[in-house]
Amino acid sequence: MPEPTPDSGPAADVLSALARVIDPEIRRPITELDMVGPVSVDADGAASVQIKLTIVGCPAADTIERDVTAAVAGVSGVSSVAVDVQVMTREERGALTEKLMAGRSRTMQFGPDSLTRVIAVTSGKGGVGKSTLTANLAVALAERGLRVGLVDADVFGFSIPGILGITGSKPTRVNEMILPPVAHGVKVISIGMFVDTSTAAGAAVSWRGPMLHRTIQQFLTDVYFGDLDVLLLDLPPGTGDVAISIGQLLPQAEVLVVTTPQPAAAEVAERSAIVARQTGQKVIGVVENMAGLAQPDGSILHLFGEGGGTEVARRLSVDATAEVPVLASIPLSIPLRAGGDAGAPVVLSDPEDPAATAITGLAESLVALGRGLAGRKLGFSVR
Repeated sequence: MPEPTPDSGPAADVLSALARVIDPEIRRPITELDMVGPVSVDADGAASVQIKLTIVGCPAADTIERDVTAAVAGVSGVSSVAVDVQVMTREERGALTEKLMAGRSRTMQFGPDSLTRVIAVTSGKGGVGKSTLTANLAVALAERGLRVGLVDADVFGFSIPGILGITGSKPTRVNEMILPPVAHGVKVISIGMFVDTSTAAGAAVSWRGPMLHRTIQQFLTDVYFGDLDVLLLDLPPGTGDVAISIGQLLPQAEVLVVTTPQPAAAEVAERSAIVARQTGQKVIGVVENMAGLAQPDGSILHLFGEGGGTEVARRLSVDATAEVPVLASIPLSIPLRAGGDAGAPVVLSDPEDPAATAITGLAESLVALGRGLAGRKLGFSVR
């Protein structure tokens, strides 16, 4: 149960300061999460604060304790700070889970009536740089102040944790609720966080369709993302089980098709978009990756040819209700590749790199593109 809150005096000032301490996993003030126990300040200004962590071994424990100490120490009249770190009881965890899920436990967070914009990033085949693009796009959107989530739906070929530099990070479980790790302002979930990656055999995932469907469904129900502006999904290449499951679970999702400039890739990329349309999803644009390599003399070396992105967009625009544009052309970039290997997204590590500026432009285009809300519930009523 929440502790009684003092109405005035030094203890009330301390509570006000604690309201500015944000849980790094849940991204809400610890006072709203009932994580603050008894608070007192004696006549000499010695403050005592009890903090209740969600679980034993909470990965955010050190960060929370440090932020609490700093916040309380900044209160006028406080001379010293003592933080008593405890762990929530089972009943308190249950109450927290219920509060966060707001009665939605084990139901789809991003159904047709959700105000979160869902964008599935797909490709016809592997090796086109889809995951690197998706990870950098997520970070670029977060840099613009959006609340962003990222689901690594490429169960067999998961790579998002490595690209974002969070290999080894594990989600926090609070009862049946899963709190995703946060990387560069993006909430991330991947099957790679649940398997043993210390050996090649442990990291290999070999599942049939029903297991894949349950995994994606669990990512969209049990993982607590909170209120998001955008949810990105990094789909596996092709038109297999995961793409079909995403179509069934998220028929309102928008689809971004990634291809290379090679004309022969156009037909393959088109297939993934066709499957998405068959489930009711809308293809909002094409991204041409690996578009060319800048040379010292200023010329562009087209290693993978030219025109693939334009051709995919042309094919997808035929018989469509609206033209499908090429939203971005991402050049070949050593910093982009190196950043993916090092877990340092190029949009942060080298924002002036041509690939970084192109991805930043893509993020801005998606924000400007907006999304229609016709037919969606907006969460209020007129009386």
